[in-house]
Amino acid sequence: MTENITSYKFACAIARFLDEKIAKDISILNISNVSSFADYFVICSAQTHTQVKALTENLADKVKTTFSKLPIGRENDIKNRWNLIDYGDVVVHILREEERETYAIEKFWNHAFSIPRETWLKESVEYSEYEKNESL
Repeated sequence: MTENITSYKFACAIARFLDEKIAKDISILNISNVSSFADYFVICSAQTHTQVKALTENLADKVKTTFSKLPIGRENDIKNRWNLIDYGDVVVHILREEERETYAIEKFWNHAFSIPRETWLKESVEYSEYEKNESL
């Protein structure tokens, strides 16, 4: 399905896609008031190199299928310790737990507003593979 979606709703849907594939410690940072290159960061952790790669590939496929959107860019290190997917208004960071602690993205962007888990889950319920019948 192709649809026009706000960057906020898109970030919430991305967080849900990652959550449903068992990503850890998902956070959404609204950086629109402190950055000119994106509106939101979606950040999550994975336990292994393989999981970082799998989450990245699954997310790219899910976004392409659901929103007909391809990334503007992608970056990663050769060992899949961290991957970045840039959708323009939303930038996704998928990192192994150790790299997430090292890069400390949330600490660096501590002046950005964090969207609570309950909020992004509610905002993205229509994109759930498991809660299709849940009412808004």
